[in-house]
Amino acid sequence: MRNCSSRSLELLTLLQAGRKWSAEELSSRLEVAERTVRRDIARLRSLGYDIRSAPGPGGAYRLVPSVRIPPLLLTAEEVSALVAGLLILETGAQDAAVVSARSKLEQLLPSTLRRRAVATALATEVVAPSSDTVDWTLLGDVADAVENGNHLRFSYTDRHGRVSTRRVEPFRHVLRGGVWYLVCYDRDRSNWRMFRFDRIHDAASCGVPFGYTSPEFPSTSIQEWLATDFGRLDSDKRR
Repeated sequence: MRNCSSRSLELLTLLQAGRKWSAEELSSRLEVAERTVRRDIARLRSLGYDIRSAPGPGGAYRLVPSVRIPPLLLTAEEVSALVAGLLILETGAQDAAVVSARSKLEQLLPSTLRRRAVATALATEVVAPSSDTVDWTLLGDVADAVENGNHLRFSYTDRHGRVSTRRVEPFRHVLRGGVWYLVCYDRDRSNWRMFRFDRIHDAASCGVPFGYTSPEFPSTSIQEWLATDFGRLDSDKRR
């Protein structure tokens, strides 16, 4: 079951859509009882969110934009850069996380910058978007693992449909040709590898062996590593 904080955040996301929601609708979307919805709304109100409700058993809730939420301190150029960057990450399938992030960004901006954000979105068309929806949970897990020095274990399906279990030390996640990859050190194969995000399943943190020493990445950059056939061409030159 989701904790109170994550459920409240999901409730706030629904209310920020700009429409009215009945307690029954919110209960169904959040998969909790209506009394839990009312408690969560009371909690959001205590935090300063102006949530209005119509009287009666079928009364609907709506979030009123509040001046008490401070606007983001961004320039017009920074807003254009953020919106364009989010549009590049959106996929043809409409990536829900990216669409939601852009919507929240627009709502937090003062009116003049909100107009710039909307204008940038309307004027921008990405001809070659990412080919697959990104697993943002996995991307976040990889980022946390890199930051904290943790290792990951996951099932991987290769292009021939063969499934294997991998234990790796994550190094970077890379967007290349519209596809996200994990660059990592494969502990069991003692080599650096690159795995497609959309073929990784059941990723979980796993222990770091006692006395383990992180290997040094074999190239000065990911770009050089890829350009030299994962370092193999560069290695041949040195022989």
